[in-house]
Amino acid sequence: MKILVCISKAPDTTSKIAFTNGNTQFDENGVQFIVNPYDEWYALVRALELKEANGGTVTIITVGPATDDTVIRKALAIGADDAVRIDAIPTDAYFTAMQIANYAKENGYEMVMTGKETINYNGSQVAGMIAEAMDIPFVSLATKLDMNGNLATLEREVTGGVQVVEVNTPCVISCAKGMAEQRIPNMRGIMAARTKPLNVIAPSTVDALTEYVSYETPSAKSAVKMIDPENMDELVELLHREAKVI
Repeated sequence: MKILVCISKAPDTTSKIAFTNGNTQFDENGVQFIVNPYDEWYALVRALELKEANGGTVTIITVGPATDDTVIRKALAIGADDAVRIDAIPTDAYFTAMQIANYAKENGYEMVMTGKETINYNGSQVAGMIAEAMDIPFVSLATKLDMNGNLATLEREVTGGVQVVEVNTPCVISCAKGMAEQRIPNMRGIMAARTKPLNVIAPSTVDALTEYVSYETPSAKSAVKMIDPENMDELVELLHREAKVI
């Protein structure tokens, strides 16, 4: 099976977040970037498991500038065969999805896999747009995937239970927690990643449909008030007077 896994770089969760140019751009200075966890832990690892069980290839793809190459190499160290970087700034979800869809259509991938969302934008838009652009089925938020020939059987969590879905390839799948377990790259994988193919290609001509007007950081958290466990009257009074329902 020929599988394409979409990856994105995301700030490490311990990074200090700041914005520049009048709060219109994310400030990347001093930020440590990682592979988006949903892409790495679930989509990429499950793709590798399918390759190991059934044969085939796993290619990772991202849309971004040369500074993304370090993150791509981290994903290659986990076990992907090769990588593609579409040399463009990912201005919005539509632009990103169209770049990936155009490449996937031209190269005959049987399955495109993504994480359910990125941890920095939480949009959950790209996978569905890829499927629409390629005119192939899409299953979102899958927690389990099994293959029998070209038939994929998937599970999705729904209110009150689990939904089982069957779909023929080619298809697009976004992966959620439960799809696979995180893999830690070993030294052999890290060394091999240095020489694995990373193909940089020019972007398609696509116009973004949206733009980011501004960013805001959350308000600082208020100080914690410590109440003596014996003083229930004060606690009740504070809950009535100061507590906020969110």
